[in-house]
Amino acid sequence: MGVVTDIAKSYRAPRAVLRRRLAGGENEGSALVTLMLACGLIFVAQWPRLSRLAFETGQEVQMLMGATLLSWLFIMPLVFYVLAGIVAFVLRVLKTPATGFETRMALFWGLLCAAPLWLLWGLTAGFVGPGAATTAVGVLALSALIYFWGAMLSEVAHTPKKES
Repeated sequence: MGVVTDIAKSYRAPRAVLRRRLAGGENEGSALVTLMLACGLIFVAQWPRLSRLAFETGQEVQMLMGATLLSWLFIMPLVFYVLAGIVAFVLRVLKTPATGFETRMALFWGLLCAAPLWLLWGLTAGFVGPGAATTAVGVLALSALIYFWGAMLSEVAHTPKKES
């Protein structure tokens, strides 16, 4: 299945989509690609907001975009890996059957599934500016990330593994 189709299906059945994506086995390359795609989309979502900020303040838009590129494509992936590692450690202490890879994929796939709402937030921030609408869309995007991550984490933490 395509990534876009899987993202759309995740809005109806996030647990089933994650389980199907994990059925192919552990592939750290696919986890990294998923994370980088999500961070890349969130970086692109910042463009309208940064353009507005540059126009309003007279700052150079290239400098703003460069700093945002650094943060979303180099720093935030490390933050997400550390966050997934902490959650995997906690799940291991709680004796759940989730592996570190499954925990990472739950976070990374949840972030990618919420990315379309972050794109909407960026458009709202760029065209409407600061205010209630931008805040509401931001809360919606963050809520989607928390929902997807929670649902997918629940799937990997409570699904017993098949014995090989």
